[in-house]
Amino acid sequence: MSKKTRVRIAPSPTGDPHIGTAYTALFNFAFAKKNKGDFVLRIEDTDQARLVDNSEEEIYKALDWLGLIPDESPIKGGPFKPYKQSERLSEYKKYAEELVEKKNAFYCDCSSERLQKVRDEQQKAGVVPHYDGKCKNDPPKDLSKCVIRLNVPDTGTTSFQDVIRGEITFKNADIDDQVLMKSDGFPTYHLASVVDDHEMEISHVIRGEEWLSSTPKHVLLYQAFAWPPPIFAHLPLLRNPDKSKLSKRKNPTSVLWYREAGYLPEALRNFLALMGWSMPDGKEVFSLDEFIKNFDLKRVDPAGPVFDTTKLDWMNGEYIRALPFEDIADRIVTGKFSKYSKEQIIGKLPLVRDRMKKLVDFDLLTNYFFEKDINVSAELILKVSGHDSLGTVAALRQVSKDLTSISPENWGTAGIESVLEERQKELDWSKTELFQTTRVAVSGSTSTPPLGDTLAAIDQGTVISRTNQAVSALQENPES
Repeated sequence: MSKKTRVRIAPSPTGDPHIGTAYTALFNFAFAKKNKGDFVLRIEDTDQARLVDNSEEEIYKALDWLGLIPDESPIKGGPFKPYKQSERLSEYKKYAEELVEKKNAFYCDCSSERLQKVRDEQQKAGVVPHYDGKCKNDPPKDLSKCVIRLNVPDTGTTSFQDVIRGEITFKNADIDDQVLMKSDGFPTYHLASVVDDHEMEISHVIRGEEWLSSTPKHVLLYQAFAWPPPIFAHLPLLRNPDKSKLSKRKNPTSVLWYREAGYLPEALRNFLALMGWSMPDGKEVFSLDEFIKNFDLKRVDPAGPVFDTTKLDWMNGEYIRALPFEDIADRIVTGKFSKYSKEQIIGKLPLVRDRMKKLVDFDLLTNYFFEKDINVSAELILKVSGHDSLGTVAALRQVSKDLTSISPENWGTAGIESVLEERQKELDWSKTELFQTTRVAVSGSTSTPPLGDTLAAIDQGTVISRTNQAVSALQENPES
């Protein structure tokens, strides 16, 4: 095997690219770059019944968006070696037959009905369901519809060293005689994965812990072929906040969902890097280059990390605040996160950037700047004013007159806040009461940038018109 570091990810094109695939890809990518090696993509498409149209292309898009470009893939326009399993069936057949010749595998013609009956009987007896070895001792005569199974020793143990978890040992009696080749001529994951990793000269297999129980079968295969095995490292599974396995029932699991929701790829990468790993100095926000420089598999914690979208939102906001306004506007426009023009976006970003957690937040935080009419809730106005309907109507009428009195050349933050503060004193309202009442009347929201800045960024006529509309809404619903 080559001494050069070579790692891979091997997703199946059976749906949207999973966030767990992105997580595994990131750790493989960092390990390869840290060790001046290769990061390779392989498409495992042997499960033909579960293939989804365009899924392979979506995998490429997800990796491209995240900036995790494999060294051998169509993303870079080539070279793309034929590591697509459906195109290598003759290779797997050859290796499977070699195992049979060596007595390390055997043909099996047991029907699905018989296998189910055996499983049911084993479960009733309190035994872990496994193949009962019938065809080991009674080989089938007709091989045309047979599968090929791994011949696992009945006694002894199989061990391997895991970089993250140390030495792991399995009793051979607990390892099933796994199917390696199906009767339709397609290999199972176990045979194809081992053969491909060997032929691709993969030095380190870094994958999720869900494959931990399969690894002894793979070790037995390496031994059967007399091939040196790669170094194994099994990453912890991502968990929901309730510690259950990450699933789309509780969290979005598609990488492309996060792109379409307005997350930045560098923020998502940073967040995933903290899943079971940490910087030596405890720093939480760091670049991909910093991650690669400090990455060490031995620092990975095998305990399942929690995929907390609240923390992801915070981190994404940190990344947004670190970007220039021009860059944010470009990303909003390119991602089609806003219906407004780039010029309009840049003009309002200074007011709302610090409150954005995702790119999609821009329109939610700024629609009142651009729209002529907004939805004003009389009930909400009264709630923030803390006064009855008559008192609130009177206050807003005075505010409308005060704002009208400001000359166009003085329509700015200082002029607006000056007249409102004077009105607040005359009304004997608290500043919070009057400012919040005015804010809701003009924006429809209780949360905006500083009120003076907000009103100054809106046309004076529009501000006055909305204030008057709020008065009308209160008069129409005096008991709200």
